[in-house]
Amino acid sequence: NMNFLPGIWWSLPLVLVWATPPVTSSWWYMGAVGSSRVMCDNVPGLVSRQRQLCRRHPEAMLSIGRGVAAWTAECQHQFRRHRWDCNALERGQRLLGRVLLRSSRESAFVHAISSAGVVFAITRACSQGELKSCSCDPKKKGSAKDSKGHFDWGGCSDNIDYGIKFARAFVDAKERKGKDARALMNLHNNRAGRKAVKRFLKQECKCHGVSGSCTLRTCWLAMADFRKTGDYLWKKYNGAIQVVMNQDGTGFTVANKKFKKPTKNDLVYFESSPDYCIRDRDVGSLGTAGRVCNQTSRGMDSCEVMCCGRGYDTSRVSRMTKCECKFHWCCAVRCQDCLEVVDIHTCKAPKSAAWVSRT
Repeated sequence: NMNFLPGIWWSLPLVLVWATPPVTSSWWYMGAVGSSRVMCDNVPGLVSRQRQLCRRHPEAMLSIGRGVAAWTAECQHQFRRHRWDCNALERGQRLLGRVLLRSSRESAFVHAISSAGVVFAITRACSQGELKSCSCDPKKKGSAKDSKGHFDWGGCSDNIDYGIKFARAFVDAKERKGKDARALMNLHNNRAGRKAVKRFLKQECKCHGVSGSCTLRTCWLAMADFRKTGDYLWKKYNGAIQVVMNQDGTGFTVANKKFKKPTKNDLVYFESSPDYCIRDRDVGSLGTAGRVCNQTSRGMDSCEVMCCGRGYDTSRVSRMTKCECKFHWCCAVRCQDCLEVVDIHTCKAPKSAAWVSRT
């Protein structure tokens, strides 16, 4: 069942299909028969509004595929030192979906980063002329003024407003069918993710004039690297606010009155997270058995925390590294290959390493 992922079919096998479609996929079939209806009707997990958008903008779906790959990689980067590492698959088990069935902080982050990934991918596709429905930001024309003086809008400003509008229509469509607390939470976190991308829109300029005197400037707006959005949402994850529904069911109130009311930029969650120490299919946990830990760290990647107090095994391995690198004029860096012996620490498995399932 692929309906459990946020707003769209976020299961990793399909991520790979969308990012690099095999010849058997519906994308290639669409090219063969020229029918976006055939393609969109064969993608599982879409609600009717999403199928309509898919048929109307089939080329945008390929861009979304790239967005899925981007947010998945970013999620795994941000959680690389944590017990839950945003690993979506293991032996065919779609564990990411289990995480999202909960209303935890991890679910809040995934909804935000996935929504941001769609905004980023659609906006980038607009600027690169890949979509019929959009192009560069049409509002960035004529002259303007900033702290450095006057300038002319030129180049291709990223059409972030279109990216946000498309992502809101597509990703939020599934949540809008529900009226429960989880749907409200997901919509909030989806919006926080979209806003995060726009937060890092920056103005870039090129100078014109004698000897680069900058008497004339041409400027445009460009999105920052997606890592900035990921880093920002990671901070929001660490400061996520636990909430409860208000009495009339239309919004949130903080679960602990000592904390501030969440803003539109904050991530919110209802349920406390599991510890992710053992393999538990119901909560989407792979456990930490076999995970590499850092013996000298005092953080989440430390052997004590990562291994949940079970202890760890140490193995000595040899590996080739680049060493004694020297800069040669002009312009190369030459290194030698050196054999390095290092200790690798991996978490011990619990006494019973089988899957735990409460169903």
